[in-house]
This record gives sequence, C-alpha cells and structure tokens, in this order.
Amino acid sequence: MQTPAPVIRGIAVAAFGVAALFPAAGAVATPDIIPMTVTSSPITNFRIGTDQQRFGELEFAGGLEMTASSRHFGALSALHVFPDRSRILGVADTGLWFAGHIDRDKTGRPTGLSGASMWRMVPGSIAKWKTDAEGMTVAGGTVFVSFEQRHRIAEYELPKDGHPVLLREQKPPVPIYELRDNKGFETVAVAPNSLPIAGALVGVTERSLDKNGNMMAFVRWPDGSSYEFSVKRSDEFDITDGQFLPDGDLILLERRFNMIDGVAMRIRRIPGKDIAEGATVDGKVLLEANMLYQIDNMEGLSISIDPDGTPRLTLVSDDNHSILQRNLLLEFRLVGDMPEQG
Repeated sequence: MQTPAPVIRGIAVAAFGVAALFPAAGAVATPDIIPMTVTSSPITNFRIGTDQQRFGELEFAGGLEMTASSRHFGALSALHVFPDRSRILGVADTGLWFAGHIDRDKTGRPTGLSGASMWRMVPGSIAKWKTDAEGMTVAGGTVFVSFEQRHRIAEYELPKDGHPVLLREQKPPVPIYELRDNKGFETVAVAPNSLPIAGALVGVTERSLDKNGNMMAFVRWPDGSSYEFSVKRSDEFDITDGQFLPDGDLILLERRFNMIDGVAMRIRRIPGKDIAEGATVDGKVLLEANMLYQIDNMEGLSISIDPDGTPRLTLVSDDNHSILQRNLLLEFRLVGDMPEQG
C-alpha cells in the first residue's frame, strides 16, 4: 500500500528530535536521471459504460492510463501539480522522485505525459523499507515527504531550476511506537492562510489508530510546537493522501480493498476550521467509486486551480509494479452546486 514554509528551515534540528538518515544538502551529488517515454491512453468516461461526467459536486475532467519505456515507472504514491497545471513532481514508494509535464487539450483535459524522468531519492542501492516514500507536499521552495516503515518526515529545498535537495529529517510529533509499520503518514500538507493554523504542517496517517479506532493526525508549527487530533475512520476506508483547498478545507483521498469487493476509492472533504487539539474531525463524502469505475489503487492527490478559479483534483494510482494493476491519472473539477453543463 504501498505558504510560508521557508521559515521552517531555520528551526534548530534538535527541536524536532531529528535523526538524520542520509547526508545533508552539501553532500548530495547531482542525481543520475532516468529518462523515459510515457505512452498514454485517454480515459474519457469515469464510470465504465456511461458518458456521465458529473458526480455530485465533482465533474470528471479526464484521465490517462499510462505505461513507460522504463521498468522504474510506477509505484507512484504522491504528486504535486504546479500552478501552471503542467509541471508535476512526485514520489514513488520505491524511493524514486518522478517529474514530467501533463499535456492538455484546449479544454484542459489531459492528453499525455511528456518530459518524464525519475531519479533515486538516495544515491545507490537502499533497502525499500528505508525509502518508502508515501506523502508529499510542496510549499513555496520547500518539499515535505513522509516515509513509512522508518517513520519520518523529510524536508527538501526545491531550487527553481533543479532537483530537491535534502535539508533535514524529522520525527513525526506523535508517539512513534503507535505507528504501524506500513500504515504511517500518507498525508502531509501545509495549512493555507485562510486557517488559524496557517503555515503549520498537517499530517494524517493511513491507518495508525487512536484509542477510539480513528486515524492519528498532527499539526506542527514552524517553531516546533505541535498537537494531535484524529480523523474519523468509517466503512473500512484508509487514507492515502490529502491536500488543502484555498478556503481551508482538507480534501482526503481514501482507499478500501477486500477480496470480495475489490478496490474502492473515496474522496472526503473535512472542514479545516474543525481541526483542533484533541478533536476528531469528519466531513462530507464527495465521491465513492468501486470497480464499476475507472479506478485502481489510488494513492496520490494534488489540488491546482483552473483559470476560472475552480479547484482541480489530480489523482494518481500506485500499480505496485504488478501486471494486474494500472498506472492511472484522473482529474476532477470541484464545481460544487453549479448546474451541469450541456
């Protein structure tokens, strides 16, 4: 299962109980880039066998099924779509960065992926359990990546025309012994200015549960202070990613799998104003989809803003490098209660 951030760089490492695993910025060499050609097939309809485009408050905005010329492509667990809605940066849970550009038609629908490449987060051969990257967020010139198994949150500097450079690693501000090896923090996001916790890093676990059976989560400010809260767990869904809307609400991507029903996906909207110390937050389900829809093991979520001001949700799947699974990119526009067009 498989933003005022730069100020965080100045905080003393000791304040976070940092246990650095890899060399810091000055010791990092230029990475060995793995270029690749991605072949994409368009997904025009989200629900199989219908031309339905509207799903409650979400409007399907196109998708891609992707294969690539490199064996390294796949296992994508998180991504960030930059404001131009073209450039992307992501991570794979095999310890690789991923970058490229989403090509679009004149309506904004994705038509392909170009300029794709991957490179190791840590040079050389490193055991997967040490580089199991699961969550990622970009805030200004800073990238935060959460890792499972060896639980930590890494902070990288993102040069304007370069590759992420490791600055430091931090322990999540929760009791580490409570985190399940493979169900740790899959969501990291920086709270927007519309919230009282603006600039704080927010993390939510996939399925590390509190005493009431809900997902553990945290808020951590740049000065190192923090508190815990929880996200309500329901219907056996696990959380695989999340990002904030500009208005402060937190959009969560969730997944469920069992041998009877197969895989399912859910998107939930959590009111950001409800996040508080000790709180258990819940929210409206915007979409739930099963095997009757074009889904797979959906893992990554990014939110960008269209020219008309509409939030665009971009999702990617993790194929686990299995021939039975697919690499998908799906997009939805959060149109709210707007009437359906056409």
